[in-house]
Amino acid sequence: MTENRIKVGRILAPYGIKGWVKIYSYTDPLEQIFSYQPWFIAKTGSRKAPVEAGVVTGKVHAKGLIAQFEGVTDRDQALLLGGQDIWIDEASMPPLEDGEFYWYQLEQLAVFNEAGQRFGKVDRMMETGANDVLVVKPDADSIDDRERLIPWIEGTYVLDVDLDKGCIQVAWDADY
Repeated sequence: MTENRIKVGRILAPYGIKGWVKIYSYTDPLEQIFSYQPWFIAKTGSRKAPVEAGVVTGKVHAKGLIAQFEGVTDRDQALLLGGQDIWIDEASMPPLEDGEFYWYQLEQLAVFNEAGQRFGKVDRMMETGANDVLVVKPDADSIDDRERLIPWIEGTYVLDVDLDKGCIQVAWDADY
């Protein structure tokens, strides 16, 4: 959306009649989303810049999250928020230790194996329980048109991440 904003969640649908909405969080743990302030919201795919939206309150409810935005007091108002993405300023995220990365930093990095073969770009990260997985989609410079799922196991499969050069080196054979 903008260079310094990170998408951290999405507003799903109204919850109840008093203006609350269900929230889908991309953070880990899920409720971490409430610690990032302020929130900015924008319709998915919109070319308009996100607008700041103050969260009055948010909480874990059942197996999900709910929140109420400032000035939203009934279900009809909450209904208008559905389908909007939640963004935060990158500067509000805690700093990482050397060698640690936020998933959003890995998206769109080019992926090469030790032989210099380009597999494509990281489309997204996927959590599997055992370990995270790089989902690598082919691009115009790829050696073939195969999507690859590469386990995020540093030192075994993920050998190097260079954010400045925009690439990841992996120990992964082109035939896998």
